[in-house]
Amino acid sequence: MIKITNKGKKSWITFTINPDFTDSAEISGEWNEWKYEPMKKKKNGEFYITKVMNSNNSYQFGYKLGNGRWICDETTPKVISPFNSENSLLEV
Repeated sequence: MIKITNKGKKSWITFTINPDFTDSAEISGEWNEWKYEPMKKKKNGEFYITKVMNSNNSYQFGYKLGNGRWICDETTPKVISPFNSENSLLEV
């Protein structure tokens, strides 16, 4: 799930996932040159992170779970990556 709060030229985006059977999750995307950033775990088992990004842009991204599995966000469109897998597409 993604929550976007647009404040003019900048937007606050909160990414939230609830994957089964993992103890950690990271996010990676075009906004940070695909570097992995750890997500925080809530008591209910969900993982989240809030990022500030430029508005009126689109970014590819995905989540890497603790077991090494790459997943897309269920609420965004998917695009094919150069590695023949799928990335999520965020439009801010």
